[in-house]
Amino acid sequence: MAAIADCPPLTRESVQKAHEIVRKHVHLTPVVTNTTLNNIASTPQSADALEITEYKGRTPAKPKIRFFFKCENLQRIGAFKVRGAFHAISRLPEEVRRKGIVTHSSGNHAQATALAAKTFGIQAHVIMPKISTPSKVEATKALGANVHFSGSTAPEREAVTNKVLGTLEPGAVILPPYDHPDIILGQGTLALEFEQQVEDLGSKLDAVIGPCGGGGMLSGTATALHGTGIRVYGAEPMHEGANDAQRGLAQGSRITDVSTLTIADGLRTPLGEITWSVISDKEKVRGLFSVTEEQIKAAMKLLMERAKLFVEPSACVGLAVALFNEDFRSLVEKEAGEDGWNVGIILTGGNTTIDAIIKLFST
Repeated sequence: MAAIADCPPLTRESVQKAHEIVRKHVHLTPVVTNTTLNNIASTPQSADALEITEYKGRTPAKPKIRFFFKCENLQRIGAFKVRGAFHAISRLPEEVRRKGIVTHSSGNHAQATALAAKTFGIQAHVIMPKISTPSKVEATKALGANVHFSGSTAPEREAVTNKVLGTLEPGAVILPPYDHPDIILGQGTLALEFEQQVEDLGSKLDAVIGPCGGGGMLSGTATALHGTGIRVYGAEPMHEGANDAQRGLAQGSRITDVSTLTIADGLRTPLGEITWSVISDKEKVRGLFSVTEEQIKAAMKLLMERAKLFVEPSACVGLAVALFNEDFRSLVEKEAGEDGWNVGIILTGGNTTIDAIIKLFST
């Protein structure tokens, strides 16, 4: 990858320039609305439902919420990750590209890298955990990448990465899945589109909620929308400490290790140094909120049954926050008042299978 010192600054203008690069390689994914989900979000949760949660004893919030969904589940390879991959690879000199690219990912970034590399005639080598979803492994292979398996820990992954690099021509580069300016700027292009598409519908976003794993997409969104008046929030699963960004903000320092088997498998990664620097800046990201596995499943069910949107669990975390997290809902009620908010939800991907969904809802 390009040296960080040689990368464009993390500014809205840099995201706009990144969009000029990637727009010919990605879909302009649609923005959709849904009256039923608006009504559900704008109805207070029952006091009985809150009795079994951390909000026991609180008066249910009464926010007024109107949703806009940015459907990156309909993006090429089924996820937003192609934006960062195409931007980063486009900025590599030709003499570097021909030596090959190495990356690591459990799924969506793997497929994104494989597609971008194939487009530019580059050989991609992808290190994937042995526990990766089989459909994502096969999709990565089908796009021409060489897949190498590793254990799930960082040392195991690094050992395989170094072994693969040793087989390649000196100068082959590692394409980080999220913690690099070129990746962050590429991912942020979805937010520029989102903002404009909602304006084209005759409205204006008050807030955007994006899922947070390694933080590349959330950092890009926050960078793209900084200075526009649109509030940006992050959403995480809380299962087995997967809400590392939220916990890190609470303790004032980045959490560097996460071990979780949350159903939101795309969000099992801790923040990197660069993404932490953006997400911990309260002028860019107003706050982080987390939800339970059951709440993620409930949001996923609503998106599929009511909005007819085929999504993976990781994509549902933002909607789950707006529907079930009383801290966020109280914030909207307090700050928006009777006018309510237009809340943008980034549906980050749709890479799951019918078999996986059946298994998910049978447990």
